[in-house]
Amino acid sequence: MSIITNMIIAAISLFFNGFGVYLTMQANIGAGPWDVLNLGLSNTLGILYGTASIAVSYSILGIDILLKEPIGIAMFIDAFVVGKSVDFFNRIGALPKCDSVITGIPVMLIGLVIMAYTQFTYMSASLGCGPRDTLLVALAKRVKKIPIGAVSITLLSLATFIGWLLGGPVGIGTLICAFATGPIMQMAFKTVRFDATSIHHQNLIDSMKVILSKKAA
Repeated sequence: MSIITNMIIAAISLFFNGFGVYLTMQANIGAGPWDVLNLGLSNTLGILYGTASIAVSYSILGIDILLKEPIGIAMFIDAFVVGKSVDFFNRIGALPKCDSVITGIPVMLIGLVIMAYTQFTYMSASLGCGPRDTLLVALAKRVKKIPIGAVSITLLSLATFIGWLLGGPVGIGTLICAFATGPIMQMAFKTVRFDATSIHHQNLIDSMKVILSKKAA
């Protein structure tokens, strides 16, 4: 039951995380690096943002598996829920697009704060990190002489460049997302006294063993 409860917590957290992502896009001053890629794919292929996001997320998840990184149930939830959450808020027109940088920057920062706090509740479920975070750690482990910050910048730059080639929106907001997300997340974790490094994430195989053993009992 604790695993099921944590899955629900992760799903709800990721739904509202999607609202934070939605706000960063509605700020209309350039999307975050990964969203530049998702929106570029969406525009090029004529598909919904959520569909593009899911395709990118599951592709990265496949790379994580090939790199033999630990995979948790929440990673699959992450790959699906966030993108479709953004589609939901787009569908209901939760917030009109900002028409200036003056209004866009505060909306983007609010979105990043929401993403940071929902990241805390999502990670607290202890069922795995997101596909992109897992890929970052996997790459950092394999190029030990390069700081993880440099690996992160390279990964984000690549996503932004490919997304830009596909017509994704690049602007000042892209830089804000790239360089402010980490500090904002650190601030949020500090306010709730959360140490992400202390969390022991349960992998998918262990979670399924527990669930199946309970059903058998």
